[in-house]
Formats: sequence, structure tokens, C-alpha cells
Amino acid sequence: MVRVSKYFRYWFYFRQGWSQYLAYVIGAVNTLTVTYFLAIENYPVLSAVFPSFLHYILIMISVGFPLLLLLGYLHFKKSEGYKAEANITMESHPHFQRILQNSEKMLKLHFQMNEFLLKMNSNKELTPKDLEKIKDIQDELSDYMKNRTM
Repeated sequence: MVRVSKYFRYWFYFRQGWSQYLAYVIGAVNTLTVTYFLAIENYPVLSAVFPSFLHYILIMISVGFPLLLLLGYLHFKKSEGYKAEANITMESHPHFQRILQNSEKMLKLHFQMNEFLLKMNSNKELTPKDLEKIKDIQDELSDYMKNRTM
């Protein structure tokens, strides 16, 4: 595995902390503040529904939080959007492609090994054809390991 500079790792961790945690808090506070003080406070109809900034925050949290949970659930479990995102990530990310290719090779190898073990366990001799199969698998895996690229 290629060793990456610790500074790039720190930069990545910083961006994740910022985008996954701090940006949401700042965005929520900003949205609530701007919408209340620029919109709701200037309209008497809305001021009657939200008499204070605290009322506005409590109502928005009690309605917004469950609504956002539902939307997140629907996005991941029920929409085609997430499936498309996952497909694109799998197609374009070289590490995921490598994992998939390695898994396919390992499944084939394990299947063949189990066949041979079951045969040997039932006191059957491996035939020259079986030994040839083992040699072919070894050659295939050897070529795969030599020639694989990211």
C-alpha cells in the first residue's frame, strides 16, 4: 500500500470534520436566524405562528428533524438516486474495483479447494485431471498477481 503524507491525511480529516459536522451546524443556525429575522419577524401572520425566535427553533426542530430523517431514509432505501450514486462510486473508484476483482478470484479459488477437500475427505484420490486443474488455478492466480494493476 502506498504511504500517503500525514499532512494530506490531516487535511482529509479536517475536511471531513468540517463538511460532516461543523458545516451542518453553521448552516442550520444561519438558516434559522436569517429566515426568522428577515422573513418571519416582518410578517404579522407568521409572527402570530412563531411569537419568538425560541418558538420558531423548537417548532422547526420538532417538524424538521423527523422530516429530514424520513427524507434521508427514502433516499437510501427507496429512491433510485442512491443506487445510481453507489453504482457510479463502484465504477469509478479503483480500490472498489480491485476489491471486487479480488473477491471474484477468491470465490473461484475457494470453490475449487472445497471440491478437492470434499473429494479427499471421502477417501477418493485426486485424478491427474484434478491435479491439472490445481496447476491451472495456481498459474491463473500467479498471472493475476503479477499483472494486476490499480
